Amino acid sequence: MSAAVTAATLAATTAANAAIIAAKNASTVESFSGSRIRIAIDVDGGDHGASVTLAAANDFLKDHTDVELVVVGLDTSLARVDSTISSEHRSRVVKIVATEVVAMDESPSLALKNKKQSSMRLAINAVKEGAADACVSAGNTGALMATARFVLKTLPGIDRPAIASVMPTHTGDSAAGDGGAVMLDLGANADCSPEHLRQFAIMGAALSSALTGKQRPTVGLLNIGEEDMKGNELVKAAAELIRATDLNFIGNVEGTDVYKGKADVVVCDGFVGNIALKSSEGAVKLMVQMLREELTRDWASKLIAAIAMPVLKRFKKRVDPSRYNGATLLGLRGIVVKSHGGADVLGFKTAIERAYTEASHKLIAELSERVELLNRE
Repeated sequence: MSAAVTAATLAATTAANAAIIAAKNASTVESFSGSRIRIAIDVDGGDHGASVTLAAANDFLKDHTDVELVVVGLDTSLARVDSTISSEHRSRVVKIVATEVVAMDESPSLALKNKKQSSMRLAINAVKEGAADACVSAGNTGALMATARFVLKTLPGIDRPAIASVMPTHTGDSAAGDGGAVMLDLGANADCSPEHLRQFAIMGAALSSALTGKQRPTVGLLNIGEEDMKGNELVKAAAELIRATDLNFIGNVEGTDVYKGKADVVVCDGFVGNIALKSSEGAVKLMVQMLREELTRDWASKLIAAIAMPVLKRFKKRVDPSRYNGATLLGLRGIVVKSHGGADVLGFKTAIERAYTEASHKLIAELSERVELLNRE
């Protein structure tokens, strides 16, 4: 048998298997009640895969009785559902079988082209097809953005999606539903125009409203100073555009203002935002490491640490990145939440919570309405 015939036979077999799996997946999703919020989960995305994503799904289902989960993954991963998801919650879980997984270091363009049956792609497809109201993945960020943008497209009036997340603030309390300041863009768009920043401001305000319930969240533009004459031409021009909208724009904010909670929404381009985010993460790690070293330096320090342990535990809880995990790919015609690839169970559960909150507050409809209204001005 020639190599050409062998390749053709293999391709035909693969296509036939994909069709069989697709038909099975479609009939499975039809079993949903239709009255609950549905969230698709990329079970195999991230550094830890099903060991974290399914455990987080189980914890999430315990807290929410109005949710159904679409778990998407390889057969071997989905086989762990019965041993991970409590029996009382399994009726609210359906499985979609994937035959591929997007690697964390895989090229986004190749993943988009070659991994059409991946757990990531099928989870996004579930949103596109109406089988899910949102999806969550801890997989490759570039591949997730490329695939989500290709499958879901951007909202009318939005040129580019942005990565938006919640930054901890002195006044924020994630347990009370006010986790801090929404910041965007955090890395999707390194080069932006003033109009892009205006669109980010609109989208960020809509997301902040969905997460906190504030009707008119304050919006600030990240700059090197508060004065109007500060900054580069991009920021100055963007400030004029944002000021012309009916957003609750408070002008420029500096880096330190982000954590003071001066603005509910902080707008910047992806180049600046990604550097600010990673610098902040590095500063927190340095602070924790230095604190640990000082508290274990000698017997007296260890004694003080033991006495202060309740305070230290509360401090750790306030700055725990797991409580702020989950970045929204904002500007798409569907809700896609990116979890940190190395997230633990609590962190991934937080990302699912983010998707649930956005879906229950009908973020896409609200965002579409705001963009349409502001673009009339």
